[in-house]
Amino acid sequence: MTKKKITFFILFFVLGIISGIIIFNFVKTPKQSIPIYRDFTEPVKSFSEIVKAVSPSVANISTMRTLQVPPTLEDLFESLPPYGNSQGKKWKEMSMGSGVVVSSDGYILTNYHVIEQAEDIKVTLYDRRTFKAKIVGVDPKTDLAVIKIDAKDLPIASWGDSDKLQVGDFVLAIGNPYGLTHTVTMGIISATGRADVGIADYEDFIQTDAAINPGNSGGPLVNIKGEIIGINTAIFSRTGGYQGIGFAVPSNMARIIKDSLIKDGKVVRGWIGVMVQDLTAELAEKFNHKEPYGIIITDVTKQSPAYKAGLKRGDIILEFDGKKITESAILRNLVAQSKIGTIANLKISRDGRVYIIPITIEQLPSDQFIESKIYRKNYTESENPFKGLSVIDLDPSMAKQIGVEPEDRGVVVYRIEPGSPAENSGFRKGDLIMEIERQRIVNSSDFQRVMQKISKGDILVLINRGGKKFYTILSTS
Repeated sequence: MTKKKITFFILFFVLGIISGIIIFNFVKTPKQSIPIYRDFTEPVKSFSEIVKAVSPSVANISTMRTLQVPPTLEDLFESLPPYGNSQGKKWKEMSMGSGVVVSSDGYILTNYHVIEQAEDIKVTLYDRRTFKAKIVGVDPKTDLAVIKIDAKDLPIASWGDSDKLQVGDFVLAIGNPYGLTHTVTMGIISATGRADVGIADYEDFIQTDAAINPGNSGGPLVNIKGEIIGINTAIFSRTGGYQGIGFAVPSNMARIIKDSLIKDGKVVRGWIGVMVQDLTAELAEKFNHKEPYGIIITDVTKQSPAYKAGLKRGDIILEFDGKKITESAILRNLVAQSKIGTIANLKISRDGRVYIIPITIEQLPSDQFIESKIYRKNYTESENPFKGLSVIDLDPSMAKQIGVEPEDRGVVVYRIEPGSPAENSGFRKGDLIMEIERQRIVNSSDFQRVMQKISKGDILVLINRGGKKFYTILSTS
């Protein structure tokens, strides 16, 4: 064989090997491959290990309470002396729920509604031991409670970081639905940060499609690491049973509430003294706000931390200690969970300029409103935006009737013509109009003066409704 042929065969052999490697890698790893969990099949095989690790910390809670209905007319006649009294009918009701052991010495976290008005609380552990429990502290505003049993060396589950949850993550719900102890269901995270659900005052719910039914309340929602990332609280259902939408209090909120209840028997919340509302596209345009997030301050309580820090009505809050504020519920929860006396940095937008304002967190007074909600309606066209709306000056006696402060100023809506732009925009009798297009309204003369300057279009109005102040748009377009 000649030297030329040998060289040709060697070159052909080398090219064949290189081509094979390229083809093999191309088939094995496509250019358009989507990255997935490295050991995608491993979590499926290990769910049983997660259940074995977490289930011993899940408790079955049963309660007994006395219910009473007002007496009927027949009851009143039957209760006349000497037959008895007119207390109405009473009966005992038993209910079931779940809880999770959070300390080895017997503290158990559950939902407030599970033990609400309970006269007797019984806890059954995973090893079938039964204990009587006493209430340590409750927090109806988040629907959480802590109870205590006289036990030691109890197994506890580890806590996860709910802020790291992503939609699509696998989760397991463990509890006692319909009294079926230690039932496990699987699903995914459907959404995070659910607020305005109407379940509690402070809402930041995790939404999941893991089956949650009556009796699951108070049980843990865990991730594939076996960490508690939520406390199952409620379901959305038209039938009373599972329909694919369940809600859990996130672990980061639950831990703060739990620690406060165990330490003090109550929850102390932070407060800065502002009323806020969510930012709509129409309001953003009126305030010349270009960012796709932020919430509007509609009022600042006098002598509050916000007042002392120089915050004003119309300021747009963008961030709280570096966290973006996309809706009012986020600010409300962040402030409430802040430690009293700490200083937070608020990033705000005022007249198109951005400022960083430090503000000291104080304790929430029990009689303060934290948020007002925007009232939304469909709008109709009209030549005169305030056509069909009549106002009257505010006086002290009227202020008390409509639920506003005596020092508030504005004009009161006392008549609204049906079908008018004002009615279609959500105005109500008794509303106190305090500003129109950022111009202060003190009396009916101010109202008429401003009316003459505005033209047909979208009009920014500040309303005080029963003490809650919010911006709305009176629209004719």
